[in-house]
Amino acid sequence: MARRDLDLNTPQRVSDPVAPEVDRVVEWSLRPESLDEFVGQPDLVGHLRIVLSAAKARAQCVDHLLFAGPPGLGKTSLAAIVAAEMGAALRVTSGPVLARPGDLVAMLSDLNSGDVLFIDEIHRLPRTVEEILYPALEDRRVDVMVGRGPSSRSIRLDLAPFTLVGATTRTGRVAAPLRDRFGFVGQLDLYRVEDLTRIVARSAHLLELKLNDAAAREIARRSRGTPRIANRLLRRVRDVAAVESWESVGESEADVALNLFGVDPLGLDKIDRRILELLCGPLSHSPVGLRTLAHAVGEEPASIEDAYEPFLLREGFLQRTPRGRLATERAYAHLGISLPGGGLV
Repeated sequence: MARRDLDLNTPQRVSDPVAPEVDRVVEWSLRPESLDEFVGQPDLVGHLRIVLSAAKARAQCVDHLLFAGPPGLGKTSLAAIVAAEMGAALRVTSGPVLARPGDLVAMLSDLNSGDVLFIDEIHRLPRTVEEILYPALEDRRVDVMVGRGPSSRSIRLDLAPFTLVGATTRTGRVAAPLRDRFGFVGQLDLYRVEDLTRIVARSAHLLELKLNDAAAREIARRSRGTPRIANRLLRRVRDVAAVESWESVGESEADVALNLFGVDPLGLDKIDRRILELLCGPLSHSPVGLRTLAHAVGEEPASIEDAYEPFLLREGFLQRTPRGRLATERAYAHLGISLPGGGLV
């Protein structure tokens, strides 16, 4: 797949309808296009390389694949790589989009031999739609009911050989009958700073941004172990460099740019700090329930639980108890707030 050339120095107006499309093209241009370009996840990449090589040697479709892990770790990129490595077309959809069984049947019947169908957030498939997948994955067929009442009848449609690649951020919510029909389940883990540094350096090269190793590491260190966040922060650093007319970006310039956008040295953003400030301040008297915390922050409970809590829990700023959420000593220390009761951090 050839990369599309973009004029990255041309400013885009906010009202320009082309701007979102340009942003999407830039984001896709930063994605790895082969397993050799994919950085990190060495165990998963090694296993996937064996699975793909064996399928190509047999001249067969690769087994159905399920990728699981937090958002932004490369599940969509891996789906595109699977299609590219197999020389197949990639069809992309998501669980919430397939609202009715007919939606999935239409997509499955339109697949050509060898195509790769990628379903993002597959755990959000409605149960009636999910059940259509069972015979499609095992026997490459779907049964469609035609008509209503006594005159209705079932028609069996044979499907072309295809590969389903599913992605989920909630492995536990994928029904066991569906999960068992995948030939390979790959778990993506958060990235090491060293791997993220390589990703940032590669992306900076593609964006034609002069970035030294220290700056790349500084961006990687604040990226919460997630390549998507690393690339997003890199683009914001590039924006500041363009406005400030920096010829190159070093560690100090990266620090200035990231602080300007509210990303502190530990990777916490405005919402993270707001959560901790509430738990260390007005709500520090007792454990706080998820809904109470969400209303206080001004975010949806699902956003707090899925987007912010995992990082705060992993970094030791937050703890969950049966009664609710509590800030840890590290959170108080990071914010420079004394512990309740006047204790020192």
